[in-house]
Amino acid sequence: MDLKDKVVYITGGSKGIGLGVAKKLLEAGMKVAISGRTQNALDSAATCLGSQNNTLMITSNVSKIDDEINAIAQIMDKWGQLDVVLANAGVGHFAPIDELSVEKWHEMIDTNLNGVFHTLKASIEALKKSEGYYITLASLAGTNFFPTASGYNATKFGVVGFTQAVMLDLRKYGIKVSTIMPGSVATHFNDHVPSEKDAWKIQPEDIGDLVLDLLKMHPRTLPSKIEVRPSRPDLK
Repeated sequence: MDLKDKVVYITGGSKGIGLGVAKKLLEAGMKVAISGRTQNALDSAATCLGSQNNTLMITSNVSKIDDEINAIAQIMDKWGQLDVVLANAGVGHFAPIDELSVEKWHEMIDTNLNGVFHTLKASIEALKKSEGYYITLASLAGTNFFPTASGYNATKFGVVGFTQAVMLDLRKYGIKVSTIMPGSVATHFNDHVPSEKDAWKIQPEDIGDLVLDLLKMHPRTLPSKIEVRPSRPDLK
């Protein structure tokens, strides 16, 4: 894919992995739309990204299909095309199942699982026109289960399965579909505050480089499921 002036939509792009990917794609010459749930977070991201002509900030909650339909409409109104979608928005709550609240269970399902469905349903016709690329941000928690993560595991196992099935549905339209499954990443996820102690972790810009590699790969080849993990977890 020639990335110059191609259009990408990144959900949950106001910080963390989404923002790291946005920076890399802007540097590669792409036009970048990012969504977030609050205007304050988007304003902060806009200041960080800087390039007003090539960026679009959209308030959207991926758990609401109408929000995502509106987000895609804004992108199409501004740039007239959509070439890449990164369904990145996600939340995590961790507790033993007997302590996990119903509200937190549904928040994870609505954001992590329903969200990737809503984002795709809203963007699928635009991606058919561009023969574009749809990427979900899953997790190694989508293949490795662990205590206190029943809800999070359920959503990420679901995202991996959803994305792989979608890949089979959409390749006949020339749409490429992949899921990225990171291990520990230095982000604000689960109320964490990144610091120098996170140097051993994957950095958000590393995921940005990975997305670039996927977009630049020859279209005859599709890495449909990518696991990526810190190379030296012993340094934590």
